[in-house]
Amino acid sequence: MSKSRRSERMVVITRLLSQKPHTLFSLNFFSRMFNVAKSTISEDLNIMRETCEKWGIGELTTVPGAAGGVKFIPRLSREETEELVDFLQQELSREERILPGGYLYMADLIYNPQIVGKAGRLLATIFQDKKPDYIVTVETKGIPLALMTATAFNVPLVIIRANNKVTEGSAVSINYVSGSTKRIQSMSLARRALPPDSKVIIIDDFMKAGGTARGMQDLLQEFRAETLAIGVMVATAEPKDKLVSNYISILDLVSVDTDKKEVKIVPGKWYSQ
Repeated sequence: MSKSRRSERMVVITRLLSQKPHTLFSLNFFSRMFNVAKSTISEDLNIMRETCEKWGIGELTTVPGAAGGVKFIPRLSREETEELVDFLQQELSREERILPGGYLYMADLIYNPQIVGKAGRLLATIFQDKKPDYIVTVETKGIPLALMTATAFNVPLVIIRANNKVTEGSAVSINYVSGSTKRIQSMSLARRALPPDSKVIIIDDFMKAGGTARGMQDLLQEFRAETLAIGVMVATAEPKDKLVSNYISILDLVSVDTDKKEVKIVPGKWYSQ
């Protein structure tokens, strides 16, 4: 294979690294692919690293040594973060989104690939110091956000079911108390879905009192899994004392006045940090 131009190499390398974030690629891999010296690949990567830092789109991390290489860690820039949070805040403040019980209609947002894709990358950026083996959610509306978060971490998604599915084999099931309605509900997870002693991040679309998140934590303990963090799109400000503590919400729903048709929603506490 003839030597390639730098512009061609950088396009292909960018595509490979972005398609498989957090995956280590050796310099030898790229050197053989493009029929160039490793020093040439290093120069390409230095240019790409500076560009990623300049535009805040991610980080190229180099691992030294014979078994080392380079991997791409996606990030959502501060500018994109502010743009996303402002957009969601304005959208969710619209009076036509108010639902009975103080809830907000969010389906059109969480099923929009562009919006939920950025939200997933934002949660991955917030939890950038975590090293999850899996992203876990409960069916159904939390699936898009969890899938995009899993994509940013390049790890599998595990979905907890409300009821055991015959097609998934034997499962572990538990009963839990809903934090908001105080009703007893059940959830289950196939035994083959999650290896023992896995490290996980729980992702969901909405949290009120935290009963569902607590139920997921309790179920995951049956697999000896360690919950590193919990991330949600929106959490209500009340009740203040949730059934889980280690959560981060992109937005906090302060109040919904159904009579005045007013919604007060603000960025989560992480936003000012």
